[in-house]
Amino acid sequence: MLQIWPLRGIPEITAGADLVRIIADAADGALTDGDILVVTSKIVSKAEGRAVPGADREDAITAETVRVVASRTSESGHTVRIVENRLGIVAAAAGVDASNTPHGTVLLLPTDPDASARALAAGLRELLGATVGVIVSDTLGRPWREGQTDTAIGAGGVRVFEDLRGTTDAEGRPLAVTMPCVADEVAAAADLVKGKAAGLPVAVVRGRGDLVGNLDLPGARSIVRPAERDMFRLGADEAYDLGYAAGVEDVWEQDRPGR
Repeated sequence: MLQIWPLRGIPEITAGADLVRIIADAADGALTDGDILVVTSKIVSKAEGRAVPGADREDAITAETVRVVASRTSESGHTVRIVENRLGIVAAAAGVDASNTPHGTVLLLPTDPDASARALAAGLRELLGATVGVIVSDTLGRPWREGQTDTAIGAGGVRVFEDLRGTTDAEGRPLAVTMPCVADEVAAAADLVKGKAAGLPVAVVRGRGDLVGNLDLPGARSIVRPAERDMFRLGADEAYDLGYAAGVEDVWEQDRPGR
């Protein structure tokens, strides 16, 4: 049976905060082997001192951007940039967050969310004597679908994929490509109890202990699709403009992965 509940009593996080101790205290002895903690990236960023002045938000987005995927300017003059950031994540505003942050600041994503997740998992395992896993989550939009959902941007001691390739379905047919991204599914499920404005940045997921393993398991960075297999590297308008300006025969060479 799958159980999911938020940890209550977590205070406002400031730079340098000991998240391991804070999470352990909030859990109050309730964690056991196989539990997965889903930790909102925002409190990881706060603890790691990733706040920058709010007036520099656009500069911060630019600094975090590796590649512009799409850019749209509304009638009001506001421009939304969908970009690939330095972590390989494609997101609006490079993941630079202006909500639930100290007044006058914005937050950057953690420097290395996988390393952050592994450090939390290692610290909690040592402190509590329980083999737990950690997922660091962030809210992202989805191509072709309205709304947002929480996804895994960091993982420590958790299998991010459930590889069903080589098995069979209920009718006995072989599965050739089925590989659910269970880390994203767990992150989204945890958000059902954490919410966006409830002040509950950590949730416990119990019942999928089969996903918890060694700390050296591949992290969430392995979820990012490699450029050579990305069929949608650019927004439609950007791809059209590139092709129109360069000539169709030159587009692949100019946007070829590795160029």
